[in-house]
Amino acid sequence: MKILILCTGNSCRSQMAQGFLQSFDKRLQIFSAGTEPAARINPTAVKVMKETGIDISKNKPRNVDQYLNETWDYVITVCDDANESCPVFPGKVRNRLHIGFEDPSQITGTNEFILSEFRRIRDEIKNVFCEFYKKQILP
Repeated sequence: MKILILCTGNSCRSQMAQGFLQSFDKRLQIFSAGTEPAARINPTAVKVMKETGIDISKNKPRNVDQYLNETWDYVITVCDDANESCPVFPGKVRNRLHIGFEDPSQITGTNEFILSEFRRIRDEIKNVFCEFYKKQILP
């Protein structure tokens, strides 16, 4: 099973989703990319994922263009911007889904509040992708 997870910057949400899906099943081929990739992964995303035992610190934001001609079982957008600007895939895509999450990198406030929001969104991503895995991948 080959899955591509897309968001705009490929620095937070798509990286967390990739980390969780890969942790559920090492046999899956999970990739993530962005329509406008950031220079690096958000350090707070790395921190909150490490709290769950998943290390995404070596991941790098990638441009979706490098994946356009490949065949995918699923292409999943996790932000509205990526869903709206998602390119046409010349390769075969069996299933295209949009599962939107709030962008934790856009949250403002105290460091404690921002960290708590990253954790909240991380947990939402984990729960939603766990359900996706159970309902779409396992059967």
